[in-house]
Amino acid sequence: MRFFLFLASLGLATSASAKFPVDFDQPLELIAFGSCNRDELPQPVWPAVAAQQPDLWIWAGDNIYADWYAPEGKKVKYTINRAWLTERYAAQFNRSDYAAFRKTTPILGTWDDHDYGKNNAGADYPLKAVSRDLALTFLEVPMSDPRWTREGLYGSYDFGPAGKRTRVILLDNRYFATDPEAEDPSLLGNTQKDWLAEELRRGGADLFLIVTGSQFVSDRHRWDSWGKFPVERAWLIEIIREQATPTIFLSGDRHIHEISVLEAEGMAPIVDFTSSGLTHSWDSFPGEENPYRIGEVYTGLGYGLIRIDWSGAAPVLDLEIRDPENSVQNSYQIKF
Repeated sequence: MRFFLFLASLGLATSASAKFPVDFDQPLELIAFGSCNRDELPQPVWPAVAAQQPDLWIWAGDNIYADWYAPEGKKVKYTINRAWLTERYAAQFNRSDYAAFRKTTPILGTWDDHDYGKNNAGADYPLKAVSRDLALTFLEVPMSDPRWTREGLYGSYDFGPAGKRTRVILLDNRYFATDPEAEDPSLLGNTQKDWLAEELRRGGADLFLIVTGSQFVSDRHRWDSWGKFPVERAWLIEIIREQATPTIFLSGDRHIHEISVLEAEGMAPIVDFTSSGLTHSWDSFPGEENPYRIGEVYTGLGYGLIRIDWSGAAPVLDLEIRDPENSVQNSYQIKF
């Protein structure tokens, strides 16, 4: 409760207009998501997303930048502490364009490193408990939600009836992460791994959407990815193989947008849909090997859109990378 009182003093308190999902009975048919968002920069994507009237918006990480602030292009000196983190979350929460968006669109999300509080930070980050409470409050997660009772930001939500049920699994790739160069590195930590295995094995879902701050399928780039944790990545692929439930990863982090598909004998394709660049993107992207990539990399501002057709025996998904004018920059249809 102390965090709600503290945030209320800066204008970041929950209200009657809170848009945390309340209807979990209806199937999800249109989902939008994105990542890499700085509160001091223009945010032209919100009207484009709102025009699609998605059933759900998902934050895929770097929802604010606590460790970077440069209004009018000038870097400002600051100290990362509770007050500064709160100020950045409050600034994003209260922006008029985002405030209008969150009044009409249900929202879920997880984080990556910059909204966690520090670039590349992991389990040893000293403000992680503070960041966790601020992130849950920013996402307007009710105090009755089990995410408030555990360490980290991970959680799971089922939408829709049997036969059309999507399980949205929000992973935390920061709170428990150890140095990938260390012996036996871990991205999720043992407690979260056990929880994730249970979420994937307990049945009842017709589609898994697994949201993770860093890319899962693409493993060739030099920075953050599940490829830095090959044992854990192989472990998760094996569980997905066992369950044979259609699985889509939603990821951010990269400041580019791309679609990657992992196909292997004896299992359904695993899709990694990366949308990264709501306010800033890698316009000078030099190219990068990714044998799993479908279509071209898009390097402008944009968001991801997922259409789900439940009319058949298994869901059919249309994935679209859209720019602020709502033009489709890349698309892919997957039939399971």
